Amino acid sequence: MDDQLARIRDGAVTIVPETELKERLTAGRPLRVKLGVDPTAPDLHLGHTVALAKLRALQDMGHVGVLIIGDYTALIGDPSGRSATRPQLSVEQVEANAQTYQAQVFKVLDRTRTEVRRNGEWFAKMHLEDVLRLAGQMTVARMLERNDFSERYKGGNPIGLHEFLYPLMQGYDSVVVKADVEIGGTDQTFNLLVGRDLQRGAGQSGQIVVTLPLLEGLDGVQKMSKSLGNHVGITDAPEEMFGKLMSITDDLMERYARLLFPGDPRWASGPGHPLDRKKLLASMVVERFHRTDDAPRAREFFEERFQKRTDFAPTPVVVHTTDAEVWICRLLKDAGLAPSTSAARRLVAEGAVKVDGQAVDVEFRFRRGVHRLVAVGRRRLAAVELVPPPAES
Repeated sequence: MDDQLARIRDGAVTIVPETELKERLTAGRPLRVKLGVDPTAPDLHLGHTVALAKLRALQDMGHVGVLIIGDYTALIGDPSGRSATRPQLSVEQVEANAQTYQAQVFKVLDRTRTEVRRNGEWFAKMHLEDVLRLAGQMTVARMLERNDFSERYKGGNPIGLHEFLYPLMQGYDSVVVKADVEIGGTDQTFNLLVGRDLQRGAGQSGQIVVTLPLLEGLDGVQKMSKSLGNHVGITDAPEEMFGKLMSITDDLMERYARLLFPGDPRWASGPGHPLDRKKLLASMVVERFHRTDDAPRAREFFEERFQKRTDFAPTPVVVHTTDAEVWICRLLKDAGLAPSTSAARRLVAEGAVKVDGQAVDVEFRFRRGVHRLVAVGRRRLAAVELVPPPAES
C-alpha cells in the first residue's frame, strides 16, 4: 500500500481525502479509477496525456481504468477555466472526434484493463424529470463559488444555463460507473468534488479526487495548447516530436518526465548529462506514440541535422497514381507525411506545409512535372514523384 500510495502521490497536486485512499488501497480489491475526456477537438497533445499516464500507472498497479468518452458533455463544452461560453459542437463533430480519441488513448492506456463508456449511454435515456432531479442537487450560490463563473458574473460576461449542467453531468458519470477514484487536472477540481458529493447523495462511498498539474507548453510559461502553437501533438511525426522536445529547458525536461512517465525506471537510471537526458526523454515520448524503431531514427536525424549541421537532404518518395495532379491532403497521406487526410488538412491549415518553398492552402494540387519538394514543418522534407501504378502481371 505504501508503495502504491507513493506512486499515486508522485506528480499529484492534491489527493482528497488521502486517508480514504489509504483505506481503499488496503481493501484487497482493484479500484475503479475514472478519467473523463470530452472529444471537443480531433487530436490529443502531451498535455492531455498527463492524466492518461497517471491512469496507466494505476493500471500497472492492478487497478481498472474507467475511461468516459464524454459525447454528451462535449455538446456543452467544459466551462472550466473559460472566460466565455464555448461554441457548441454538432453531434457529427463530436462523433468524429470521439473516434479519434478512442484510437489515440490506447497509445498510453492498457486496453485489457480499460473499461470504455460513453456518457450518452445514460444521458440519452434521461427524461426532463430526471434532469430536474439532478439539477435540484446543486445551488446557484455554489456554482458561483467557481472562479471562472464568479469572474464572468462579476465582469458582466454571459453564462449559459446549459453550462451549469456540466459539473452535474460529469459528477453523475461517477455515480453511474461507481468510481472509487477520479483523476483530473487542477482546473477540474470543482467538477471532481461535485462527483464525490453526488455519489454520497446516491448512497455510494464518495470518490477520492486526485488532481494533477497542467502541463506547460514548449515555452515553459503557458498551458500546452494547439491554439498557442506550444504543443507536441501525439500524432506529430517522430522527427518533429523529437526536435520539439529537444527545444525545452532542462527544468521543464524534468517536469515533463515526472508527469508523463511517473515512476518509470528508465528515467531514474538514465544518463546524468542534461543533453543526454533530454534525448532520452524525447526517445521515450517517440516510442510511446510511434514504433520503437522510430526513436533511434528520429534521434539520428536530430543529431545529423542540428548538431552536426549536415545538409538537409530530401527523402525520395514515390506516389503511385494515374492522375496528373493530386490534392495536397491526399498526397501527404499517400506519401506517409501525415497519418490521414484529416490530419493533413490540419497541417496545411496551420501553415506547416510548403511545396517547393511556398506555403500552400487546402485547395492546392500537386502537379506531375511541375512540383517536387514537399516540406512538413522544419524537420520533414520529401522529394515527391508521381508515377503510374505498376502494371499487373
